[in-house]
Amino acid sequence: MSKMFKITLTDGTVREVPEGSTPADVAAAIGPGLAKAALAARVDGELRDLNRPFDQDATLTLITARDERDALELFRHDYAHVLAEAVQKLFPGTQITFGPATDDGFYYDFAPAPGRGPFTDEELPLIEAEMRRIIAADEPLVREEWRREDVRAFFERTGETYKAQWVMELPEGEAITMYRSGASDDAWMDLCRGPHLPSTGKLDPAAFKLTRVSGAYWRGDQNNPMLSRVYGTAWLNKKQLDAHLVRLEEAAKRDHRRIGQEMDLFHLQAEAHGSVFWHPKGFVLWRALETYMRRRLDAAGYDEVKTPQLMDARQWEKSGHWGKYRENMFVVPDEIPNAEEEGPVLSGKGELMALKPMNCPAHVLIFKQGITSYRDLPIRMAEFGCCHRNEPHGALHGIMRVRQFTQDDAHIFVREDQLIDEVRAFCDLLDSVYRDLGFDHYAIKLALRPDKRFGSDAMWDWSEQSLRDAVRATGRDTEEYGWEELPGEGAFYAPKLEFHLTDAIGRTWQVGTIQTDTVLPERLDASYVGEDGARHRPVMLHRAILGTFERFIGILIEHHAGRFPLWLSPVQTVVATIVSDADGYATDVLAKLKAAGIRAEADLRNEKINYKVREHSLAKVPLLLVVGKREAEEGTVAIRRLGSEEHQKVMTLDEAIAMIVDEAVPPDLRAN
Repeated sequence: MSKMFKITLTDGTVREVPEGSTPADVAAAIGPGLAKAALAARVDGELRDLNRPFDQDATLTLITARDERDALELFRHDYAHVLAEAVQKLFPGTQITFGPATDDGFYYDFAPAPGRGPFTDEELPLIEAEMRRIIAADEPLVREEWRREDVRAFFERTGETYKAQWVMELPEGEAITMYRSGASDDAWMDLCRGPHLPSTGKLDPAAFKLTRVSGAYWRGDQNNPMLSRVYGTAWLNKKQLDAHLVRLEEAAKRDHRRIGQEMDLFHLQAEAHGSVFWHPKGFVLWRALETYMRRRLDAAGYDEVKTPQLMDARQWEKSGHWGKYRENMFVVPDEIPNAEEEGPVLSGKGELMALKPMNCPAHVLIFKQGITSYRDLPIRMAEFGCCHRNEPHGALHGIMRVRQFTQDDAHIFVREDQLIDEVRAFCDLLDSVYRDLGFDHYAIKLALRPDKRFGSDAMWDWSEQSLRDAVRATGRDTEEYGWEELPGEGAFYAPKLEFHLTDAIGRTWQVGTIQTDTVLPERLDASYVGEDGARHRPVMLHRAILGTFERFIGILIEHHAGRFPLWLSPVQTVVATIVSDADGYATDVLAKLKAAGIRAEADLRNEKINYKVREHSLAKVPLLLVVGKREAEEGTVAIRRLGSEEHQKVMTLDEAIAMIVDEAVPPDLRAN
């Protein structure tokens, strides 16, 4: 008599199945509709292949397309495998490496066969056609467990040196899974943890598109060989794909790099990889944002500080960053370089220092100056701190991901009994700032303890629950705010709340954060004198609203498509002449606008007015004040609004200036 397992379904019912049964068998027993719709299964919470047998009594949730998050992850994972199979069938000798799912699709890295060169965008239609053929063949995706040595031998025999190298780095004794695309002995195979769909035919051949090819170093190390990375986007059906492609088209129009060039805001160049050259207009935008943030922080009771860029490596060792974060730090020897023409520039004997990748240890050092009483808390310490992180060149992206950046950083030192109120106040401040900047929708996520971490379980229990309680106190732990807990995604020293903005075209951006930290005050020996006269450790809240100025300005550019609200616009208005006879009047208008505090320019060029209108529209100037002979004689201006379908509006100069001044008031300074 075979052994029986008890399988508990989501509705609480229990089914007994014989050993060797699978979630697919349970789905079939429930009904043919579910058997057809089932894609995978959660067995005791673990996502598994539908055809993987049960190995004990278990809870079971059958995954269908209605479980969109799990279904998309499965689909994108399988599209990546189908891509790899298609490329190897079309281009023999190509080696495969890694191919994960991404937020909107998938990619796979390939080592092209010797002598053929990297893949190109022109080859993508051919690869897509082969992928659709594989999907139509509806081959089963079969999971097999292999010994590590056998996997290495298989890949060495088939010329897959990258896979053979990688498998030997997996923990010895760990179950190694291989997936076979088809039932035959010569079916295409790949090394993968899984899970996968039951067969390639579960994929929609019309719901994916290969988008581009780029270079990528093996394992992200620029000292390793360059591979060809093929990107694709993938969805559950063609309707979702089409909607995404429309978003991509709109995103391309909003690309901050293109708009930044059109508006003359900034540029980047190889002489300073990952650092931004801010042009005058771009820095006007920066200053307007920084001035706004400084007012908000002043009003919220923060004290602004400034800390050193360069600190001794021993300080980073004490904080724990040296061991956890050193590969992302710029390290500098503390010695005077050799000025002679011969010999090494640096001796290699100098003590090591590092450019700061974050501000928190320096803020603790300020906190430790003098004696702090429990009555002094909370202390809110803010810094627009310039930091450096040694990001790989291939990971840099415009001003969104850079090596030098400025954080709107702050650390709040509190007693335990003050923590919930401080987090609640921060959430309210952040909400107000986001709405002022044009973002009405954001989600709140609680990132929980990672496997590798500092601190006790009791500390993590308390920290995580405190953040839950604080969000609950604001009334934002709701579906409206996308409240969600993310296991394993906290920092190594603290859990954190993450704030994810939704922009004008539906993309999400993780920007704000607040973290409860009891580890760093302990490691750096920060304390205050309690009411009992004894020393106590403060809780340190790490918090940011914008994240970094560079990235947030990039998000602002794309969210507004460069059409900033008037108070943020680098150039708020341009006075443009129709005829040269109006040049003198235009100059007077410009002077009065500037005297009123309006950021204005004049365009007196001998060009047709329609040409000037088009050029300043491309530069996203919000208001164009057009003047000709009549306006000069009558003391008026004709106002054209960027993006308005209405005809220009004629106003007296004084009326126009009053209107612009009122419209340009930052939201935090407006009367309620």
